[in-house]
Amino acid sequence: MLPSLSFLLAATALAIVPGPGIAYVVARTVTGGRAEGVASSMGTAGGGMAHVLLSALGLSLLIAESPVLYSAIKYLGAAYLLYLGLKILLARPEATDVPRVARAGAKKAFRDGIVVEALNVKTAMFFIAFIPQFVSPAHAFAPQFILLGSICVLLNTSADLVAVFAASRFLASDAKARRERLLSLVSGVIMIGLGLFVATRG
Repeated sequence: MLPSLSFLLAATALAIVPGPGIAYVVARTVTGGRAEGVASSMGTAGGGMAHVLLSALGLSLLIAESPVLYSAIKYLGAAYLLYLGLKILLARPEATDVPRVARAGAKKAFRDGIVVEALNVKTAMFFIAFIPQFVSPAHAFAPQFILLGSICVLLNTSADLVAVFAASRFLASDAKARRERLLSLVSGVIMIGLGLFVATRG
Protein backbone atom coordinates (compact mmCIF):
# COMPACT_ATOMS: atom_id res chain seq x y z
CA MET A 1 0.00 0.00 0.00
CA LEU A 2 1.49 3.34 -1.09
CA PRO A 3 1.52 6.29 1.33
CA SER A 4 -1.18 8.88 0.73
CA LEU A 5 -0.47 12.35 -0.63
CA SER A 6 -1.76 13.89 2.61
CA PHE A 7 0.78 11.86 4.58
CA LEU A 8 3.67 12.85 2.32
CA LEU A 9 2.72 16.53 2.50
CA ALA A 10 2.32 16.48 6.28
CA ALA A 11 5.51 14.47 6.88
CA THR A 12 7.53 16.75 4.59
CA ALA A 13 6.17 19.88 6.25
CA LEU A 14 7.05 18.55 9.68
CA ALA A 15 10.52 17.47 8.55
CA ILE A 16 11.57 20.86 7.20
CA VAL A 17 10.62 22.96 10.22
CA PRO A 18 13.32 23.21 12.90
CA GLY A 19 13.07 21.17 16.07
CA PRO A 20 15.32 19.57 18.70
CA GLY A 21 16.75 17.10 16.16
CA ILE A 22 17.91 19.80 13.76
CA ALA A 23 19.20 21.90 16.66
CA TYR A 24 21.24 18.93 17.87
CA VAL A 25 22.94 18.16 14.55
CA VAL A 26 23.57 21.85 13.93
CA ALA A 27 25.25 22.07 17.34
CA ARG A 28 27.41 19.07 16.42
CA THR A 29 28.34 20.79 13.16
CA VAL A 30 29.25 24.04 14.89
CA THR A 31 31.53 22.32 17.41
CA GLY A 32 32.91 19.42 15.36
CA GLY A 33 32.59 20.37 11.72
CA ARG A 34 30.65 18.92 8.82
CA ALA A 35 31.84 15.32 9.29
CA GLU A 36 30.64 15.27 12.88
CA GLY A 37 27.31 16.81 11.88
CA VAL A 38 26.75 14.20 9.16
CA ALA A 39 27.72 11.36 11.51
CA SER A 40 25.35 12.70 14.14
CA SER A 41 22.53 12.83 11.58
CA MET A 42 23.12 9.19 10.65
CA GLY A 43 23.08 8.29 14.33
CA THR A 44 19.77 10.01 15.02
CA ALA A 45 18.34 8.22 11.97
CA GLY A 46 19.30 4.89 13.55
CA GLY A 47 17.70 5.89 16.82
CA GLY A 48 14.57 7.01 14.98
CA MET A 49 14.23 3.66 13.25
CA ALA A 50 14.47 1.93 16.62
CA HIS A 51 11.45 3.96 17.74
CA VAL A 52 9.56 3.09 14.56
CA LEU A 53 10.09 -0.66 14.98
CA LEU A 54 9.30 -0.71 18.69
CA SER A 55 6.22 1.49 18.26
CA ALA A 56 4.92 -0.64 15.39
CA LEU A 57 5.23 -3.79 17.49
CA GLY A 58 3.73 -2.26 20.63
CA LEU A 59 0.77 -0.60 18.92
CA SER A 60 0.06 -3.71 16.87
CA LEU A 61 -0.26 -5.75 20.05
CA LEU A 62 -2.54 -3.17 21.67
CA ILE A 63 -4.81 -2.85 18.64
CA ALA A 64 -5.02 -6.63 18.33
CA GLU A 65 -6.35 -6.74 21.89
CA SER A 66 -9.00 -4.08 21.32
CA PRO A 67 -10.02 -2.44 18.02
CA VAL A 68 -11.51 0.41 20.06
CA LEU A 69 -7.95 1.46 20.89
CA TYR A 70 -7.40 2.37 17.25
CA SER A 71 -9.85 5.28 17.54
CA ALA A 72 -8.57 6.19 20.98
CA ILE A 73 -4.99 6.40 19.71
CA LYS A 74 -6.08 8.65 16.84
CA TYR A 75 -7.78 11.18 19.14
CA LEU A 76 -4.99 11.09 21.70
CA GLY A 77 -2.56 11.64 18.85
CA ALA A 78 -4.50 14.67 17.66
CA ALA A 79 -4.50 16.11 21.17
CA TYR A 80 -0.75 15.59 21.47
CA LEU A 81 -0.06 17.33 18.16
CA LEU A 82 -2.17 20.30 19.28
CA TYR A 83 -0.24 20.39 22.55
CA LEU A 84 3.10 20.40 20.72
CA GLY A 85 1.96 23.22 18.44
CA LEU A 86 0.77 25.40 21.32
CA LYS A 87 3.94 24.69 23.28
CA ILE A 88 6.08 25.84 20.34
CA LEU A 89 4.02 29.00 19.79
CA LEU A 90 4.09 29.94 23.48
CA ALA A 91 7.79 29.16 24.00
CA ARG A 92 10.21 31.96 24.73
CA PRO A 93 12.64 32.83 21.92
CA GLU A 94 15.53 31.51 24.02
CA ALA A 95 14.06 28.01 23.76
CA THR A 96 15.14 27.81 20.11
CA ASP A 97 18.84 28.45 20.84
CA VAL A 98 21.25 25.82 19.54
CA PRO A 99 22.36 23.58 22.44
CA ARG A 100 25.98 23.46 23.51
CA VAL A 101 27.77 20.16 22.87
CA ALA A 102 31.43 19.22 23.12
CA ARG A 103 33.62 18.24 20.19
CA ALA A 104 33.66 14.43 20.01
CA GLY A 105 34.78 13.14 16.61
CA ALA A 106 32.66 11.51 13.93
CA LYS A 107 32.54 8.00 15.43
CA LYS A 108 31.44 9.19 18.84
CA ALA A 109 29.01 11.67 17.27
CA PHE A 110 27.41 8.75 15.41
CA ARG A 111 27.10 6.68 18.61
CA ASP A 112 25.84 9.67 20.58
CA GLY A 113 23.24 10.37 17.89
CA ILE A 114 21.85 6.85 18.20
CA VAL A 115 21.71 7.02 22.00
CA VAL A 116 20.24 10.53 22.16
CA GLU A 117 17.45 9.70 19.72
CA ALA A 118 16.76 6.20 21.06
CA LEU A 119 16.34 7.57 24.58
CA ASN A 120 14.17 10.48 23.45
CA VAL A 121 10.68 9.56 24.67
CA LYS A 122 9.22 12.52 22.77
CA THR A 123 10.24 10.91 19.47
CA ALA A 124 8.35 7.75 20.34
CA MET A 125 5.31 9.77 21.43
CA PHE A 126 5.38 11.73 18.19
CA PHE A 127 5.48 8.63 16.00
CA ILE A 128 2.63 7.12 18.01
CA ALA A 129 0.62 10.33 17.64
CA PHE A 130 1.32 11.00 13.97
CA ILE A 131 1.65 7.78 12.01
CA PRO A 132 -1.56 5.94 13.04
CA GLN A 133 -3.60 8.78 11.53
CA PHE A 134 -2.55 7.57 8.08
CA VAL A 135 -2.76 3.81 8.65
CA SER A 136 -5.67 2.02 6.99
CA PRO A 137 -7.60 -0.34 9.31
CA ALA A 138 -8.29 -2.51 6.26
CA HIS A 139 -4.66 -3.65 6.12
CA ALA A 140 -2.12 -5.07 8.57
CA PHE A 141 -1.04 -2.35 10.98
CA ALA A 142 2.66 -3.09 11.58
CA PRO A 143 3.87 -3.14 7.93
CA GLN A 144 2.09 0.14 7.22
CA PHE A 145 3.50 1.75 10.37
CA ILE A 146 7.03 0.64 9.54
CA LEU A 147 6.76 1.92 5.96
CA LEU A 148 5.38 5.31 6.98
CA GLY A 149 7.79 5.57 9.89
CA SER A 150 10.74 4.81 7.63
CA ILE A 151 9.61 7.58 5.27
CA CYS A 152 9.42 9.99 8.22
CA VAL A 153 12.93 9.05 9.33
CA LEU A 154 14.24 9.48 5.76
CA LEU A 155 12.64 12.91 5.42
CA ASN A 156 13.84 14.02 8.85
CA THR A 157 17.38 12.83 8.14
CA SER A 158 17.38 14.63 4.79
CA ALA A 159 16.34 17.84 6.55
CA ASP A 160 19.04 17.29 9.17
CA LEU A 161 21.69 16.91 6.48
CA VAL A 162 20.55 20.08 4.73
CA ALA A 163 20.79 21.85 8.10
CA VAL A 164 24.29 20.48 8.64
CA PHE A 165 25.56 21.80 5.29
CA ALA A 166 23.84 25.15 5.78
CA ALA A 167 24.72 25.57 9.47
CA SER A 168 27.76 27.82 9.13
CA ARG A 169 26.06 30.33 6.87
CA PHE A 170 22.78 30.26 8.82
CA LEU A 171 24.40 30.78 12.23
CA ALA A 172 26.62 33.56 10.92
CA SER A 173 23.65 35.63 9.82
CA ASP A 174 22.71 38.73 11.80
CA ALA A 175 19.08 37.74 11.29
CA LYS A 176 19.58 34.36 13.03
CA ALA A 177 17.28 35.05 15.99
CA ARG A 178 14.48 36.44 13.80
CA ARG A 179 14.72 33.49 11.40
CA GLU A 180 14.66 30.96 14.22
CA ARG A 181 11.57 32.58 15.77
CA LEU A 182 9.79 32.74 12.41
CA LEU A 183 10.52 29.08 11.69
CA SER A 184 9.35 28.14 15.19
CA LEU A 185 6.06 29.95 14.58
CA VAL A 186 5.62 28.11 11.29
CA SER A 187 6.35 24.83 13.06
CA GLY A 188 3.77 25.54 15.75
CA VAL A 189 1.08 26.47 13.23
CA ILE A 190 1.75 23.30 11.21
CA MET A 191 1.49 21.15 14.35
CA ILE A 192 -1.83 22.72 15.35
CA GLY A 193 -3.20 22.46 11.82
CA LEU A 194 -2.19 18.82 11.64
CA GLY A 195 -3.79 18.12 15.01
CA LEU A 196 -7.08 19.69 13.85
CA PHE A 197 -6.90 17.73 10.60
CA VAL A 198 -6.37 14.49 12.48
CA ALA A 199 -9.23 15.20 14.90
CA THR A 200 -11.76 16.00 12.18
CA ARG A 201 -10.91 13.51 9.42
CA GLY A 202 -12.95 10.35 9.09
